[in-house]
Amino acid sequence: MLSLAIGVVRTKVMVLLLGTMGYGVMGFYMTISDLVRSVAGLGVNTSGVRQIAEAVGSGDTQRLARTVIALRRVAFYSGALGALLLLIFCKQVSRLTFGDEHHAGGVALVALAVFFGDVSAGQGALVQGMRRIADLAKMNVLGALYGTLFSIPIVYYYYRQGIPERGVAPSLVCVAAMSIVTSWWYARKVKVERVSANLQETLGEVSALLKLGIVFMSTGLMTFGGAYLIRIFLRHEIGLEAVGLYQAAWILGSLYIGVILQAMGADFYPRLTAVAGNNAECNRLVNEQAEVGMLMACPGIIATLTFTPIVISLFFSAKFGPAVDILRWICLGMVLRVVSWPVGFIFLAKGERNIFFWTEVLCNSAYVGLVWVSVLKFGLTGAGIAFFATYIISLSVNYLIARRLSGFRWSSANRRLAFLLIPLVAAVFIAQYNLSAPTAITLGVIATLVMGVYSLKTLCALVPLERLPQLAQRMIIFLRLAAPSTAA
Repeated sequence: MLSLAIGVVRTKVMVLLLGTMGYGVMGFYMTISDLVRSVAGLGVNTSGVRQIAEAVGSGDTQRLARTVIALRRVAFYSGALGALLLLIFCKQVSRLTFGDEHHAGGVALVALAVFFGDVSAGQGALVQGMRRIADLAKMNVLGALYGTLFSIPIVYYYYRQGIPERGVAPSLVCVAAMSIVTSWWYARKVKVERVSANLQETLGEVSALLKLGIVFMSTGLMTFGGAYLIRIFLRHEIGLEAVGLYQAAWILGSLYIGVILQAMGADFYPRLTAVAGNNAECNRLVNEQAEVGMLMACPGIIATLTFTPIVISLFFSAKFGPAVDILRWICLGMVLRVVSWPVGFIFLAKGERNIFFWTEVLCNSAYVGLVWVSVLKFGLTGAGIAFFATYIISLSVNYLIARRLSGFRWSSANRRLAFLLIPLVAAVFIAQYNLSAPTAITLGVIATLVMGVYSLKTLCALVPLERLPQLAQRMIIFLRLAAPSTAA
């Protein structure tokens, strides 16, 4: 939540300084960085989490040490290679992205962000694989905080000179540089046995990382490559301002959900990997994760649907008003994403590389194709409609495959939750287009309160008091003491 708050502040300030077109440029730079990082990183950061978790589970300290050495070396050299290639081809990338070479200098600077990001991700994989969740949280919060404190003045400096877009690339480099500093600080706290790994042993660990890592790299290439193609398509069909509007809707739609999914991946993935051979336990964990994810996500999603125009103006500005409809459709897709996400982890935990790869191929291809069709038919709003349709496909495919792979079934608790959630979300969404604004907002507020109370009550019943953070424990104890004795 702290990362979310910091991200909101940074986004708001950047929007005020850059405007819709400048924010579109920023969206392109961020997508280029993510795309190159996904290729250059070879997926070893994600596969490294699995390898480290397995080594920890086996109790083999020497294997753990060799994995850490291999992970650090691959992250450094692959990141350096990716940055070098982007630097060499910066003019070509600028021409492909923006239609000219005026942004070649900015693309060249983004190469530094690629290198810093890959090295930081390698260090973060070590912290996550060791399940040092508190350190992982601090690392993310401090990286976001320091990145914000240093990046905003950079853009403001160029804004005062009348060329705010010039500050976008340096600000992204600054954010990446801060992440590498904080990740190094917490990664150095992880004590691993010192071993002298020869070339053959190192190559063996690298090979193990790459077997699954190449699959992650390929899927990352598809995900970020698809995002890149979508932005190019929007620029070509509508204009650079449309890219900024789409970026704004995407950021708002995924900001809160990103917090939940990041938390889900931080501890859930290594935990699921440890029990991947036990289908019953594996399915139980996935059902629990899906339930908690929906309980945490849905009140926020319903509230966003209710107050979409206000949210857009608050987080961005009135100039981003055309992004309202896109955001509403993205919110619908995010409901399905929260449910589909933990089911997809079954494939990763069981090491089913081919299944994971082809499901990603299907979903990313569907997204790009649906955006192309929907935007031509519905305009910019079509990008949001395509996102919702894509996650209908993703959830259906993941569930059917998981049933065959592990015998997965939705729990009765999740079915009950779906029967409450689906009508509420549908009613609030439809009301935005068919009722007067005051009536629609009133209905949305009621739905948000109903879902919020139900979620809070269910979460408090699911999680024992002693397992909650200390601040939450004190708040609940205070409420119990303040309430009548019968409430206990």
